[in-house]
Amino acid sequence: MSTTASSGRPVEGGVVTWACNPGFPPAAIFPFTPRERIGIRNLYEFQILMFRPLYWLGKDGAAGVDHDRSLAYPPEWSADGLSVTVTLKDWQWSNGEPICADNVMFWVNMMAVKGDRLGYYVPGYFPDNLTSFEKVAENSVRFTFAEVYSRTWVEMNQLTLITPMPKAWDRTAHGPARASFDRADIPAVYDYLVSENGDWTEEANLHRGRWADSPVWSVVSGPWKLKDYSIDGLVTFVPNENYSGPHKPRLAEFRQVQNDTDELMYKRLLAGPDAEDGIQIGYLPPGFETTGDDPDPLADLYRVVPQDVFVLRYMPFNFDNDSDAAAIYRHAYVRQALQLCLDQDRIIAEVFNGNAYRTDGPVPQSPPNPYVSPKQRDNPMPFDPAAAGALLEEHGWDTSTMPAGCVQPGEVDGCAGEGVEIGARLSFTIRYVEGKDALLRLLEIFREDAAKAGIELKLEPVYGSVMVAEDHAPNQPAKRRWQLNTWNGGWSFYGHLTGEMLFATGGGSNFGDYSDPTADKLIDATVHSDDPEAMYAYQDYLAEQVPTIWSPGFPNRMFEVAKNLRGVEPCNPYGLITPEDWYYVED
Repeated sequence: MSTTASSGRPVEGGVVTWACNPGFPPAAIFPFTPRERIGIRNLYEFQILMFRPLYWLGKDGAAGVDHDRSLAYPPEWSADGLSVTVTLKDWQWSNGEPICADNVMFWVNMMAVKGDRLGYYVPGYFPDNLTSFEKVAENSVRFTFAEVYSRTWVEMNQLTLITPMPKAWDRTAHGPARASFDRADIPAVYDYLVSENGDWTEEANLHRGRWADSPVWSVVSGPWKLKDYSIDGLVTFVPNENYSGPHKPRLAEFRQVQNDTDELMYKRLLAGPDAEDGIQIGYLPPGFETTGDDPDPLADLYRVVPQDVFVLRYMPFNFDNDSDAAAIYRHAYVRQALQLCLDQDRIIAEVFNGNAYRTDGPVPQSPPNPYVSPKQRDNPMPFDPAAAGALLEEHGWDTSTMPAGCVQPGEVDGCAGEGVEIGARLSFTIRYVEGKDALLRLLEIFREDAAKAGIELKLEPVYGSVMVAEDHAPNQPAKRRWQLNTWNGGWSFYGHLTGEMLFATGGGSNFGDYSDPTADKLIDATVHSDDPEAMYAYQDYLAEQVPTIWSPGFPNRMFEVAKNLRGVEPCNPYGLITPEDWYYVED
């Protein structure tokens, strides 16, 4: 498959239609997004086009910070390593107001008051780990930490959390407020902004139809403004004519369209980019690739651009669950047995046609990076259903029945462990996002092999956006009912590859509410030091504990890009898209 673009004369203007993954229309425009709506679709493919973070990650396809695209200059540190000063560039909002220190203070004040409603918030970290934060000039803010942390981690994982918010957002339903200066105003301002967003978990698009005309969301800092959001999920962006940064849009319009299934996606690609409802950027669904000497029916229409990003593929267990099933999988040996039943090598070969790689712990092995533990590169938990069955037998389970039953309850060696009663059965339900053929095939293989060890897996398809809203919203009855789930199995990292958001106790994106004091201690070590041994110790422990089922990694998408469209590659390694870089050419 060709991944190169030929030369041509650039053309100004034009429209690009981009086809999205099925099941996830944008559901949150307010960038202070809770865990039930956190994710690449809402954040990196929608919000960030309009509302820029303080620092932009990924430069020319490589890891790190792109200070040219960032709203602020590189951070300046004090000699003792405790304080960092951030100075904003002389850029402006689309309404002409300057992007200033007050906009940063507005965001940090909101984190200080409403942090538990932000999917990136982790108790004990930003802003809890600050002794002070203050405006020191109209364009500068100083943050002082209680301890010395890794400077890499602070810039990439703490300061990147900040999305400056304009004065136009500092209001309530009754008029202007002063949340940038007075935290007492934050609750009412937050409630107003959520009302302008619409209920987080409401699936009807009716509240989204007013986003484009909102006096709130029409004030943007990024290169794009929302023109329209239609009831069928068509999202249309136009350039922000007052964008201050580099890489101003060359396209006249950027459209995002929904697809219900992978099969529909492929049919639209076959129709070509010039068809009546043609798409100029789509994705080649896993399993639809041509192999061997078979001709590629898309080769004359598109070029393939792999979107390889720092993504962790996994299926979380729900530890916030009081069911008999949860009492069983709370024990690490049960989770280990399940992991031993996932044949990653077969799935990579048969489901992904070789376009994937193993995941054996919490740090992705691709794109290549120096943070993967040597132990994890050696496949420490290979596929072995017989070993899984033996492990269960050693802990008091009779695997000659299906599903296996507990015959030896108790908390001593050779017994099933605390909370597991005699006669309990190894039967678990996995909720998964519908419409993804490769994901379903992966789960069917997993179910087939788990049965060899006496484990029953029941598969429950759910529309993607509904599933994450029900399963990840805290303090909701549905949140406590699911056992395992997968929304196509991924978390895209926006920052250094540490695990505080995903696996630390109370982490904003710790979807399964996993909690382990040893894991917390090891995670904390990774954010205080750049010592690679700290990263190795953290991931080796988590890999062994199996807080989630580690699943094969693969490119976020295999983009199919119209032959006359340029600027799409190299792809951002954190999953962001930059349509402001795209343009058409004439041969």
